[in-house]
Amino acid sequence: MFLLSKLAALMVVLILPNQVHAGRIIGGHEAKEHSRPYMVFLEMHNSAGPKRFCGGFLLNENFVMTAAHCQAKSAVAKLGLHNTHTPEATIPVQQAFPHVDYDDSTFTNDIMLLKLKSKVNVTKNVKPIALAYQDSGYLPQKCFVSGWGQTDWVKDQLSTNLMELNVTLFNSENCAKGKSYCSMEETGPGQGDSGGPLVCEDERAFGVVSSFLKPYNHGPAMFRYTKIPDFIDWIKSTMEKAL
Repeated sequence: MFLLSKLAALMVVLILPNQVHAGRIIGGHEAKEHSRPYMVFLEMHNSAGPKRFCGGFLLNENFVMTAAHCQAKSAVAKLGLHNTHTPEATIPVQQAFPHVDYDDSTFTNDIMLLKLKSKVNVTKNVKPIALAYQDSGYLPQKCFVSGWGQTDWVKDQLSTNLMELNVTLFNSENCAKGKSYCSMEETGPGQGDSGGPLVCEDERAFGVVSSFLKPYNHGPAMFRYTKIPDFIDWIKSTMEKAL
């Protein structure tokens, strides 16, 4: 959902503090209300500094998945919402499980599980999403991302309502080595969309919104999504140990 200006090449995470200038978001459209019942809005708190915000998605009644760079001292998950002011449920995060090999300089292994303090009550507006468990050897098609990231570079604020955008993945040896999918477009996820799902084909989560590379000159950016099929064993073992 992002158009980039003439900026130096820089890998940037898509996390949003209360005040940040991120660029001009021009892509995307408002999602149909409650059409993405797995979406989670995360509010993170640290000892000092402003609140930060990320996206996430519900895996089951106990766990939410998001990006490892969304770590914070404490966090609250808001579920069953289209508008950020009207969640159906608000549940504190009990414990965070960032991937042990997460690298905050390259954003590799940028994936994290959050165990909720209480079980989620599944309703028509609050439902888990299935994960893509295997790498089929070809790039998934018909993918989209969704979130409450910035929509106006002047106002520097979150979108009140859930937005979504179609993205097209491309073959990249570097992305594959980094256990990531990549898209390169004029538009894509913006600040505040970190941790949201890359959803493709049969409505499964294939990736986690991670970071993007700003080009030297005006042009398309490269957006990275942590590749879920490469982390299935870690996901299963982490959830089993945490329960």
